[in-house]
Amino acid sequence: MEDLRIRVEVEVNPTESIDKVKAAVENIFATLDMREESVLNKRVLVGEAEGKASLTKFCNILRRDRIRDAARKVFFEGMDKRTIVFCLNKQVAYTGQISFSKEVAESPLGPIKVKITCADPRRVIDWLTAKDT
Repeated sequence: MEDLRIRVEVEVNPTESIDKVKAAVENIFATLDMREESVLNKRVLVGEAEGKASLTKFCNILRRDRIRDAARKVFFEGMDKRTIVFCLNKQVAYTGQISFSKEVAESPLGPIKVKITCADPRRVIDWLTAKDT
């Protein structure tokens, strides 16, 4: 999983604090390099990282909250040859928990969009959702 890359994008609404949105992302993904961008006159927080370590905190939360089966289903739905794409609820992430959402309509403040790129998405999914032995 050396070739693993993660990219997170989240829109920062005018009513939101960029620090709180950044905290929501960092509560789930601790090792991202974060920057603010402007996309179509909207503020977007982008985080990127490389390597399996960038998903360790996320993986630990999946285990702690016992949502690996649900996560596995979401990951396979968003998988293609080299990527896994899914969305997380921004408000729930701020509390340090994970709730999967759709890209539109489920979260009034908009989702955290996550894209994992790697050579073998099935292997990454198996690692993220592995049962304790």
